[in-house]
Amino acid sequence: MPATSPPDATELLQAWSRGDASAFDKLVPLVYRELRALAGRYMRNERPDHTLQPTSLVNEAYLRLIDLNRVQWQNRAHFLAVAATTMRRILVEFARKRQRDKRGGDITLIALDDAPDVGQVKRADLVAVDDALTALAAVDRRLSQVIELRFFGGLTVDEAADVLNISPETVMRDAKTAKAWLLRELSQASDRADAG
Repeated sequence: MPATSPPDATELLQAWSRGDASAFDKLVPLVYRELRALAGRYMRNERPDHTLQPTSLVNEAYLRLIDLNRVQWQNRAHFLAVAATTMRRILVEFARKRQRDKRGGDITLIALDDAPDVGQVKRADLVAVDDALTALAAVDRRLSQVIELRFFGGLTVDEAADVLNISPETVMRDAKTAKAWLLRELSQASDRADAG
């Protein structure tokens, strides 16, 4: 009898989509290192005294991801993109809470230098980036998704194209368009903050 190979991430994601809760528990060890790397990348851009550490960010994301249902997971890249978006939302919630607690005081900064296609913004406020992405999604959802996948998810052009079911050329074109839009939006937000 031939030995069966352990299921890969895509098989486990599809099983999870079909309602097999145990598939998620088997999936996490397969993708944990990548989730931890994503969290580490996020946390490097946070203030040194942030209450979350990479491991706790992964754990918080895990708790939110396990509650997702009705997601038709395409593959590992799709899962990592959703995980990255979840981590970004967690950090934005922390930043918004901190702003409320300090009444607009010290805000969390996130470096955008490492972004594959958003490299001209040196540092930007995480909340402002989130607001700009939300506004971009209202104008063009796919442009926002490209930034989510490439910048926050760390996906390659080919992986983003696969998740969005578009060509790599379209991903690159959308990234350029989204970059210009976001830079303009962040610049205007900065000008409004300076004027206020």
